[in-house]
Amino acid sequence: MHNEIVPPAAMTPDEAAERAGRYRLENAYLGDTLVGCSTVRPPAGEERTATVIARVLPAFRGRGIGSALYAAGLAHAWGLGARSVETVVLAANADGLRFAEGRGFVERERYVLDGERDEWVDLRLAGHPS
Repeated sequence: MHNEIVPPAAMTPDEAAERAGRYRLENAYLGDTLVGCSTVRPPAGEERTATVIARVLPAFRGRGIGSALYAAGLAHAWGLGARSVETVVLAANADGLRFAEGRGFVERERYVLDGERDEWVDLRLAGHPS
């Protein structure tokens, strides 16, 4: 699922298994159809910043699936003691950027990884809902 939505960051099954040991990975289904996934990276650093990423296949966007993935991921991050939350979106994914900004994320940085061409956007959630 991850590889379909963000091909520039495609992972092998071994890489996905390794990440599953470090992060919370979750899939979303509509009936028996796999339609999305999420990643929660636990809080790190002095700021206790967690990363919450929700991904939904384009054909299934606008149905609340991303919102449900995001809400569950955000609750998990706060439960782990996060004091701030970030997300990362492929810059070409206009839907993903609108989704993040619509939930209060603000752009912090745009960058291209060494040896690659695709631009990424790091965003941080403004404020804390406590």
